[in-house]
Amino acid sequence: MDRDALMLSLRLAAWTVIILLPLGILFGRILAWRPFRGKPLVEALLALPLVLPPTVLGYYLLVAFGSASPLGQLYERITGSPLVFTFGGLLLASVIFNLPFAIQPMQRAFETVSQEVRDAAACCGLSRWRTLWRIELPIAWPGVLSALVLTFAHTLGEFGVVLMVGGNIPGETRTIAVAIYDRVQAFDERGAAVMSATLLIVCLIAIGATYFTGARLDRRRHG
Repeated sequence: MDRDALMLSLRLAAWTVIILLPLGILFGRILAWRPFRGKPLVEALLALPLVLPPTVLGYYLLVAFGSASPLGQLYERITGSPLVFTFGGLLLASVIFNLPFAIQPMQRAFETVSQEVRDAAACCGLSRWRTLWRIELPIAWPGVLSALVLTFAHTLGEFGVVLMVGGNIPGETRTIAVAIYDRVQAFDERGAAVMSATLLIVCLIAIGATYFTGARLDRRRHG
């Protein structure tokens, strides 16, 4: 069992969730309620990671993060280290390929909040921030929670983008998915089986906790 790879994957998933929580709420809320020109194009771009092969997305991210790109050069000037094949680059790639897993469920959740409820909150003198915190989020919370768990589980299992952008550096970019691939390549079936079972259990617990929490919230709401 490669504990370093497991801990790195959990750290990557946790930071991805932390970053995408406010971004998902912001963009999910905007896409749910604000019509604007080009909205279908924005939604299509956000959905691209769902349909693009991971190696294709990983290739484009590798080019975008490379030392020849403006982003890669800017990052290297600021930090003194390259963006590719580092945990920072891996985290940025993780945020990008998880955008649809975070934003789409939150968008659908905010769409369930009726305009009448928001108008009533405004009539009661609630600011936009207090309306979001006290009215909208409690209603949309099951969708927000589902988005976070999907993001967490997807990050743990992602392989193609991780390998393209992060490579296979122990303690830096070798995630548990990459470690499983290494064990299979080395014909270590037992090691691959143990890590695969561990990943399966962690994802199952995360998804099960989501359904359990969602069921409790529904009972409270209708109880």
